[in-house]
Amino acid sequence: MEKSKVLVVGGTGYIGRRMVEASLAQGHPTFVLQRPEIGMDIEKLQMLLSFKAKGATLVEGSFADHKSLVEAVKKVDVVICTMSGVHFRSHNLLMQLKLVEAIKEAGNIKRFLPSEFGMDPARMGDALEPGRVTFDEKMVVRKAIEEANIPHTYVSSNCFAAYFVPNCSQLGTLTPPKEKVSLYGDGNVKAVFVDEDDVAAYTIKAIDDPRTLNKTVYVRPPENILSQRQIIEMWEKLTGKKLDKSSISAEEFLVSMKGLDYAGQVGVGHFYHIYYEGCLTNFEIGEEGEEASKLYPEVDYIRMDEYLKRYL
Repeated sequence: MEKSKVLVVGGTGYIGRRMVEASLAQGHPTFVLQRPEIGMDIEKLQMLLSFKAKGATLVEGSFADHKSLVEAVKKVDVVICTMSGVHFRSHNLLMQLKLVEAIKEAGNIKRFLPSEFGMDPARMGDALEPGRVTFDEKMVVRKAIEEANIPHTYVSSNCFAAYFVPNCSQLGTLTPPKEKVSLYGDGNVKAVFVDEDDVAAYTIKAIDDPRTLNKTVYVRPPENILSQRQIIEMWEKLTGKKLDKSSISAEEFLVSMKGLDYAGQVGVGHFYHIYYEGCLTNFEIGEEGEEASKLYPEVDYIRMDEYLKRYL
């Protein structure tokens, strides 16, 4: 079967660059949107040029120019958007509505994957303020996609490993703790952690798969369904050093939100849902979804004990 032509929007971002690499690696004709808003950002430009050197095609287009988006979309079969939805970077989720309009007008797209790649927003209707805005906006985009009858796949890839694993899920840092670590409750609530390159590999596998059409793909590699305590124990085993552990109750954790900036409050809310409520693992995947590692067992996903070794 001929491989679909793929356009990645947000290709220089944290997950977007991995989508470009995975698309190229899996043999798809790969296009990357080059937006004039890049301005003087030399690092993004050099990244785009590196994609071009590897075989990708750069396509000019702007969210301020509807016609240019339509023309870009007409060149491909699949659109993957990876625009940032986190508040400590940029937060651009609703800009995707312009992309939805372009896809609707172009009329040729076989599959659209909007920027999701985290918790399933459809299951976060009771999320705390202010962090729920992320889920609410993703649902606005989903509604627009479905009302326009655009073929789609939503990818719920849970926790990006780099943000949750080496730091033993400590807020405000990305590096491993040296002496002390805080446990959320008893530290035994299960979450799901996925190497970012694996997220991209599974996503590209799904784009031509009829089993994932108009469904949510959950990335839940079974050996990476772990508790915070298990992550800490992995790190202790690798280093040969025990960490001093203290527990934070749910009430204490929510109180810690007061006085934080907006991005900090969003982070606390999301951590609360993951580590106290178990929002990533407290449900079974029904007929509306598929699990990526079951669909694509050929992907040899990175286990978290192996992932941690790079931080030694």
